[in-house]
Amino acid sequence: MILARAPFRISIGGGGTDLPSYYSRFGGFVLGAAINQYVYVYVNRSSIDDYIRVKYSRAEEVHNVAEIQHDLIRPVLEMLELGTGLEIVSMADLPAGTGLGSSSTYLVATLVALLQYKREHAGTQDLAEMACNVEMNMARHPVGKQDHYMAAFGGFTCIDIDTEGRVNATQLHLSKSVMEEFRSSVLLFYTGLTRSSHTILQAQNKDTQREDPAVVNSLHKTKELGYRVKDAIEHGDIETFGLLLDEHWQNKKARSSAVSTPEIDEYYRIAKESGALGGKIMGAGGGGFLMLYCPNGRKECLRANLHRAGLRELSYDFDMQGAKVLVNF
Repeated sequence: MILARAPFRISIGGGGTDLPSYYSRFGGFVLGAAINQYVYVYVNRSSIDDYIRVKYSRAEEVHNVAEIQHDLIRPVLEMLELGTGLEIVSMADLPAGTGLGSSSTYLVATLVALLQYKREHAGTQDLAEMACNVEMNMARHPVGKQDHYMAAFGGFTCIDIDTEGRVNATQLHLSKSVMEEFRSSVLLFYTGLTRSSHTILQAQNKDTQREDPAVVNSLHKTKELGYRVKDAIEHGDIETFGLLLDEHWQNKKARSSAVSTPEIDEYYRIAKESGALGGKIMGAGGGGFLMLYCPNGRKECLRANLHRAGLRELSYDFDMQGAKVLVNF
């Protein structure tokens, strides 16, 4: 029996420039951080029959890999050349569709478990690239590279992507005081709105490919903001990061009308009036978690007003380990 986990992530700057439609022409840059909320994947060999059982939000029981409906598990098992008599069960601390990279996190955790099952080892970058290949090329999901890298590496991770798709992943080594200030003043609130990111990302891909100037210029601005965010955090200037969040959000909304909703706009208005300096919806947009920067003296007012509006706060810390095997016997 093997139990593995991979962490969810918060995207801090540059999100959207990690899609191939953009980085293949201009190069991409994303900074994110892994948090202590996880996807867990359990793998076990069946000792009594030759079925493949996959349990997630659904339960599948099939005779061969080609029959599996889950469009990430099927190509993973094909790639790793794993046969029958196998059970794969997943659990998660957070629901899917919340903008924290759930599908990629699930995929990374699954790969870690199955590689351990095969008694094979992959380096951290190889693991991330393997996950990127499965989701982007084999399953053809319209996603970028950041989520796989954040789940694999953990910590505060920067990824620079060249026009050939090669990634240089580096870690920000922040002091404990800077990390504590970030965790204390950057708050996460669940809107209760879930959505599939694929529709928004497919539209962004098409707009980028046809060189829509509004979208391409917005992504240029996003990348520039990502570098400015990295500089602010490295210098321990978390308040400047909070102000950049507002600039990031306004720029992101200009990219597509699907990024926000009237409900999200109202939550953001309440947050700003309650003391938040800036914030943005995680992931592609349209729902999920709202990340906000709020100075210490205004946090309780912000919490109270957003709670009255129906939002729930997620307490979090950072995960510095990345994807790992927890149990193997």
